[in-house]
Amino acid sequence: MSFTIADLKKGERGIITDISSNDIPLKLLEMGCLPGNTVELIQVAPFSDPMYLDINGSHLAIRKETAALIVIEKELNE
Repeated sequence: MSFTIADLKKGERGIITDISSNDIPLKLLEMGCLPGNTVELIQVAPFSDPMYLDINGSHLAIRKETAALIVIEKELNE
Protein backbone atom coordinates (compact mmCIF):
# COMPACT_ATOMS: atom_id res chain seq x y z
CA MET A 1 0.00 0.00 0.00
CA SER A 2 1.28 3.42 -0.94
CA PHE A 3 1.21 6.33 1.51
CA THR A 4 1.80 10.06 1.04
CA ILE A 5 2.77 12.81 3.46
CA ALA A 6 -0.94 13.74 3.55
CA ASP A 7 -1.66 10.35 5.20
CA LEU A 8 0.55 11.04 8.23
CA LYS A 9 -0.98 11.70 11.62
CA LYS A 10 0.57 14.07 14.16
CA GLY A 11 3.86 12.62 15.42
CA GLU A 12 4.17 9.98 12.69
CA ARG A 13 7.29 9.70 10.59
CA GLY A 14 8.12 8.34 7.17
CA ILE A 15 10.83 8.24 4.55
CA ILE A 16 10.24 9.96 1.22
CA THR A 17 10.37 7.40 -1.59
CA ASP A 18 9.04 9.24 -4.66
CA ILE A 19 8.63 12.85 -5.74
CA SER A 20 8.15 12.24 -9.45
CA SER A 21 5.15 14.54 -9.84
CA ASN A 22 5.81 17.66 -11.92
CA ASP A 23 3.37 19.55 -9.68
CA ILE A 24 5.78 19.66 -6.72
CA PRO A 25 7.32 23.14 -6.41
CA LEU A 26 11.08 23.33 -7.00
CA LYS A 27 11.41 25.24 -3.71
CA LEU A 28 10.33 22.12 -1.77
CA LEU A 29 13.02 20.07 -3.48
CA GLU A 30 15.60 22.74 -2.64
CA MET A 31 14.50 22.62 1.00
CA GLY A 32 15.23 18.90 1.31
CA CYS A 33 12.02 17.24 0.20
CA LEU A 34 13.94 14.49 -1.60
CA PRO A 35 13.84 10.67 -1.69
CA GLY A 36 15.59 9.10 1.30
CA ASN A 37 14.91 12.01 3.65
CA THR A 38 12.86 11.55 6.81
CA VAL A 39 9.63 13.50 7.28
CA GLU A 40 7.64 13.95 10.50
CA LEU A 41 4.25 15.62 10.86
CA ILE A 42 4.56 18.14 13.68
CA GLN A 43 1.26 20.02 13.49
CA VAL A 44 -1.80 20.42 11.30
CA ALA A 45 -3.52 23.77 10.98
CA PRO A 46 -7.29 24.09 11.41
CA PHE A 47 -9.21 22.50 8.53
CA SER A 48 -6.14 20.25 7.90
CA ASP A 49 -4.32 22.78 5.74
CA PRO A 50 -1.42 23.55 5.75
CA MET A 51 0.64 20.76 7.31
CA TYR A 52 3.70 21.69 9.40
CA LEU A 53 6.56 19.23 8.80
CA ASP A 54 10.08 18.45 9.92
CA ILE A 55 12.08 17.19 6.94
CA ASN A 56 15.62 16.21 7.98
CA GLY A 57 15.70 19.01 10.56
CA SER A 58 14.14 21.70 8.34
CA HIS A 59 10.70 22.91 9.38
CA LEU A 60 8.27 23.85 6.64
CA ALA A 61 4.57 24.13 6.00
CA ILE A 62 3.03 22.73 2.85
CA ARG A 63 -0.49 22.49 1.54
CA LYS A 64 -2.23 19.15 1.96
CA GLU A 65 -2.80 19.10 -1.81
CA THR A 66 0.98 19.17 -2.36
CA ALA A 67 1.64 16.69 0.48
CA ALA A 68 -0.62 14.19 -1.32
CA LEU A 69 1.86 14.13 -4.24
CA ILE A 70 4.86 13.04 -2.15
CA VAL A 71 5.02 9.27 -1.66
CA ILE A 72 6.49 7.96 1.60
CA GLU A 73 7.14 4.71 3.41
CA LYS A 74 5.72 4.99 6.93
CA GLU A 75 8.03 4.18 9.82
CA LEU A 76 6.54 1.73 12.28
CA ASN A 77 6.17 3.01 15.83
CA GLU A 78 8.19 0.88 18.18
